[in-house]
Amino acid sequence: MIGKLGEVVIDCHDPMQLAEFWQHVLGGYVVRQSHEWVALEPPTGLTIGFQLVPEAKVAKNRVHLDVDVADLEDAVASALPWGAQRVGEVVYDELGGFQVMLDPEGNEFCFIHGPTAITA
Repeated sequence: MIGKLGEVVIDCHDPMQLAEFWQHVLGGYVVRQSHEWVALEPPTGLTIGFQLVPEAKVAKNRVHLDVDVADLEDAVASALPWGAQRVGEVVYDELGGFQVMLDPEGNEFCFIHGPTAITA
């Protein structure tokens, strides 16, 4: 083993705004570490860092976050007022369902519901 995963970092133009969006999705608390770096400490799980970068997002993410939810439509409806966007329709397969979303800066993520997703 070389090391352990410390946190996931998302490049963005407004670290505080994006951290606050994700706080509404995941809970936890936001920690401003500098103008260029903000962290979200969710109640459980991995820290998410938001790093200021000058360039805009121009392609599909190579890595994205999957957020387990009890109900896909409720999750979508709760995220839209905070700046999320729905991409396409819910996809169902043998593992359950998922809805591709965009955060306020256009980063893809998925709400997922299935055998391994949380229950209300």
